[in-house]
Amino acid sequence: MNIKSLLLGSAAALVAVTGARAADAVVVAEPEPVEYVKVCDAYGAGFYYIPGTETCLKVSGYVRFDVKAGTDPYTGIDYGTFKVRSRASLRFDARSETELGTLRSYAEARIQFTDGENATSLPNAFIELGGFRVGVTDSQFVSWTGYVGDIIHDDVISYGPFETNQINYTFTGGNGFSALIGVEQGTGDFVIDDYMPHIVAGAKFEQGWGSVSAVGGYDAVTEEWAGKVRLDVKATDAISLFVLGGYKSEDSYYGNWFGDWAVWGGGSFKASETATINAQAAYEDDGTIAAALNVAYELVPGFTITPEIAYTAFSGERGDDDAFGGIVRFQRNF
Repeated sequence: MNIKSLLLGSAAALVAVTGARAADAVVVAEPEPVEYVKVCDAYGAGFYYIPGTETCLKVSGYVRFDVKAGTDPYTGIDYGTFKVRSRASLRFDARSETELGTLRSYAEARIQFTDGENATSLPNAFIELGGFRVGVTDSQFVSWTGYVGDIIHDDVISYGPFETNQINYTFTGGNGFSALIGVEQGTGDFVIDDYMPHIVAGAKFEQGWGSVSAVGGYDAVTEEWAGKVRLDVKATDAISLFVLGGYKSEDSYYGNWFGDWAVWGGGSFKASETATINAQAAYEDDGTIAAALNVAYELVPGFTITPEIAYTAFSGERGDDDAFGGIVRFQRNF
C-alpha cells in the first residue's frame, strides 16, 4: 500500500507540474532587425554603405587572359611559341566624408600566372584625405599627364616609371585648373639612398574640348630632371586625339627613354556602340619607332576582346632590327 500510494502521489504531482507549464505562454525571442545594404550614389555607380557605418565601399576588378605571338616589340626577340598570361585583379575603394574632406582608401591586388609561373603584386595601396595622398601607386610623372592611349604595348618607348611609394598633394580649382606637388621613393636602382626624395610637380587645365597638362620630375639619386607636356583634344563625340612630348637632361628615374627627347601620339575612334579603334605611334631621339593598332570589341557588357598588332623599328642603343608581334586580350570587368 505504501508503494502504491507513493506511485499515485508521484503521478499526481507530475500531472500538476505539466499542466502548470502548459498554461504558461510560450515566449519566442524577437528576431534581430535585418540591416539591408544601401546603395551609395555619392561617389558614382557600384558603391554601397558598409552596414552600420557611413563609409561607402566599391569592390571591382577584372579577370584577363592574354595570348602573344611573333616577335617581342620591346626587345626584338622572337617568342618562338605562344606566350600566355592569366591575371586576376581585385580592387577595394572605400570613401567617407569628414570635416577635412573626402577620406578615401584604395587597394588593388594582382595575381597572375605567366608561362607556367605564378606572381603577385600590390600596384595600389594608398590613403587620400582632401587633396593629400600617401601610399603606393603609379608615379605622378606618368599618371598626371595620363597614360599614352588605350594600347596594350603603350610603353615600348617608355614614358616614365610606374609603382612607387609617394606623398603628394593635388590642388583642384573650380575653373578646370589643377596642380600637383609630391615626393617619391623610387624603385630598383633609383630608390633614394638618403633623406632627399625624388620630387614631382605638375599643372593641368581641362575643359570640354580637352586638356593641356605638364609634369616635371627631379631624380634625387642621379640629380637629373625630366619633363613632359601633353595636349588632348576631343575632335568629335567619337574621336579623341593626343600628343605627348618629353625631354630630359640625362638618363634618370623619370627620363627613361633613349636619347634626349621622345614624342608619343595617337587617338581613339568609337566605330560603334561596341567597338573602339585605338592607334598610337612613338619616336625617341635615339631613333627607335614604335607603333600599335587595336580594336576593343565589347562582345557583351563587361566582356571585351582586344586583338592588337605592334611594330617596332629599333635604332641606336637598342639595335637595328625590326619586331612585329601580336596579342589577343580577353578581359571580363566587374
